[in-house]
Amino acid sequence: MIEVRFHGRGGQGAVVASRLLADAAFREGKDVQAFPYFGVERRGAPVTAFTKIDDKRIRDKSMIYEPDYVVVLERSLLQAVNVMEGLRPNGMVLVNTEEGPDVIRKIIDPPRLATVNATKIAISNKLGTSVQPIVNTAIVGAFAKATGIVSIESVEAAIMTLPRSPERNAKAAREAYEATSKYGGE
Repeated sequence: MIEVRFHGRGGQGAVVASRLLADAAFREGKDVQAFPYFGVERRGAPVTAFTKIDDKRIRDKSMIYEPDYVVVLERSLLQAVNVMEGLRPNGMVLVNTEEGPDVIRKIIDPPRLATVNATKIAISNKLGTSVQPIVNTAIVGAFAKATGIVSIESVEAAIMTLPRSPERNAKAAREAYEATSKYGGE
């Protein structure tokens, strides 16, 4: 089973991102689960969401404690939350950041790291505002590139079911897919 933990802030779309990833994997014939965990439920507060993907039926309904992948929707969470907690020995962390991996590796040093400036992509596609961009669709596109677990076409198809601005969101996912950089073991 592949286990993914998303770290975001309220209003960024971490819960929707986990559901979009599950939808994309489901379109590729996988069994999936996606669910959130809320602490203080308010805009800007840390939010955690989870996605499980497997070839066979998923019977485990528990939270994810040892993720294969961690997706960080906002760089400031690297200091606010222990995003590395429980990360498997060959795990990957995907970070939304404008900084290079050398800077991120001074803060966290996962076995594998991927980065993308999902904020810039979201703003350029008018997703949210410049003060509070909604980076969820861009980050799922970046996840597709960084991991190869789902195709960008399945991500785009899942995004097209969104009720608001599906074309702009799909464009953001594709742009993030193309802009994602990976570092560390393959």
